[in-house]
Amino acid sequence: MKKMERKFGKYAIPGLMRYVIVLYIVGVIIGIAAPELYENYLALDIEAVLHGQIWRLVTFIIAPPNSSLLMMLIVLYMYYIIGDNLERRWGTFAFNLYFLMGILFNILAAVVTYLVFGETFTVGTYFLNMSLFFAFVTEFGDAQFLLFFIIPIKGKWLGYLNAIYFIVTIVGGLLFYVNPMISFQLLSWGVPALPQYALAALFSMLNYAVFYWLYRQSYRPTAAQKKVQRQFKAQVTEAKKMERARAGQARHRCAVCGRTELDDPSLEFRFCSKCEGNYEYCQDHLYTHQHVTKPKNQED
Repeated sequence: MKKMERKFGKYAIPGLMRYVIVLYIVGVIIGIAAPELYENYLALDIEAVLHGQIWRLVTFIIAPPNSSLLMMLIVLYMYYIIGDNLERRWGTFAFNLYFLMGILFNILAAVVTYLVFGETFTVGTYFLNMSLFFAFVTEFGDAQFLLFFIIPIKGKWLGYLNAIYFIVTIVGGLLFYVNPMISFQLLSWGVPALPQYALAALFSMLNYAVFYWLYRQSYRPTAAQKKVQRQFKAQVTEAKKMERARAGQARHRCAVCGRTELDDPSLEFRFCSKCEGNYEYCQDHLYTHQHVTKPKNQED
């Protein structure tokens, strides 16, 4: 990935998700003004692509999330936040690569569906967007979402729930030819447990897995870097220990009661001029203590 970035990084598009959101908004307008236009000319139809309509390999990405207009706008804003934060975390090139890989895996899922089942399946961008969400909760697991706009929940828990949903979709879809009743039951519960959706979900997760394998292989620290990191952490730990030790050492201690400024910051301490030796007293015992003097027969 580092080699690719050095060679192709100059072509990466900064703020890519902003342009994607604009395309989604165009898709929303098309869906309102001419609903049949997308399905007939823009959707990812592999049979139509094989007959020369190759623009469908690109135009399918304008498909917005399938929901009501208000909910769609909220979801678009959420995906803008997700994409923008992922680009900040990974860098422009890595985020561009992840999104491009998502598009390619989407196309691959449609091709495999066509070759295996002999039918056209318009995948849309649902699973592409879900792969973005999985990446976001991987990087920002503590980010808080409002479930149903009310219940606060951390992103990592939503990630676990969506992972379960994907697993059920994949397994249920693959079991369609073994026991269709299982798939039909899952469909009644709102889980798209059909072979086509199972393949789309599987390829979406492959995009996530392949990217993270490449990313960690490329950017994980070398043995020398790990040694430097360990030394730095050890130095920081030692510095913190010394700071805590210095904070725990009292500068003043009463020779009578033993209290220090750590016991009571308001205490004042003075040395007694009549005591022979290095004796310090708090304000309560400065004038009431018994003076310490050397024995008269003690030799110098």
